[in-house]
Amino acid sequence: MKRIRSIKSMQRVVRELTIKKKRLSLVPTMGFLHEGHLSLIKRAKKNTDIVIVSIFVNPTQFAPNEDLKKYPHNMKGDLRKIKKAGGDIVFTPDAKEIYPEDFQTYVTVEDLTKTLEGKSRPGHFKGVTTIVSKLFNICHPDVVLFGMKDYQQAIVLKQMTKDLGYPIKFIIAPTVRERGGLAMSTRNSYFTDEQRKEALSLFYALETARNMVKAGKRKTAIIEREMKAVIKATCPSAKIEYIAFTDFNTLSSVKSIRKDTICSLAVRVHKVRLIDNMMLMQHKKLK
Repeated sequence: MKRIRSIKSMQRVVRELTIKKKRLSLVPTMGFLHEGHLSLIKRAKKNTDIVIVSIFVNPTQFAPNEDLKKYPHNMKGDLRKIKKAGGDIVFTPDAKEIYPEDFQTYVTVEDLTKTLEGKSRPGHFKGVTTIVSKLFNICHPDVVLFGMKDYQQAIVLKQMTKDLGYPIKFIIAPTVRERGGLAMSTRNSYFTDEQRKEALSLFYALETARNMVKAGKRKTAIIEREMKAVIKATCPSAKIEYIAFTDFNTLSSVKSIRKDTICSLAVRVHKVRLIDNMMLMQHKKLK
């Protein structure tokens, strides 16, 4: 496994691999890897010849009041995990390499970023789309993989990939969960054992919604009310930022559950902001 820190070196290696007709996949991460990330690397290995994993804590997607400075790091541990999972190249640039002093070009996706996370975190997706488009330009992957947990992010980036004409196969892989159902997230490391149990409130609420739909319930207002009750029963101090029911592809809000409706939510559990989502009816297989 090779570690590369500079853009020029990464581009040179990619050119050499392209000449050899190697198919490349990219798994973008911010490090402190968990089993969710590793599942993407393993899946990438099955789809391509060379797996590139990027580790970069992107400052432009954090608001001033968010947790950039305390975001966890473990580069040695990450490199070990990537190698074991089958990664071939790890791209680890620093902030000055990605955003030099005179940097002034950004990428934005319009309508899809105005709701859910985009509404709660203004400017967040501008940072996400900019860094990912830059990684695409540096690494030239044939395949890129993202997790379903950050569902809106995946849909936004898929739209960007289409709009900008990147010849990249886009894979959205299923959410990987801890025992009990908590979606794997770097921020789970902030919890004590007891707090982690309360963090399960998101999963319990989503399971409640899906079970209600299976029982024939369709009105989102009724389902949302029950979800809020479940969250508060599991974690009385929880602060619910949003519970949303949207179309899987367009992110447009729906008032009655239909095929391909996804439920997304953001909740602060002991000051840690968590997101999760779940399809509520049978839907096409993720690709």
